[in-house]
Amino acid sequence: MDITALSNAASNAQAQQSASVFALKKALDLQKEQTATLLQSVTQGASNPPNLGNSIDVRA
Repeated sequence: MDITALSNAASNAQAQQSASVFALKKALDLQKEQTATLLQSVTQGASNPPNLGNSIDVRA
């Protein structure tokens, strides 16, 4: 192989690696956003009345 071909191959490999890292970062950002949304929906609380679950009927 000549020097030009090696240079082109190295440049292409670097471009592919940069694209892969970019895609990974985007996927991690999306996962982070989805996790934050899920956690926010869980911490908002239930829509049950406040007196629900305060007493237990022990008679059978």
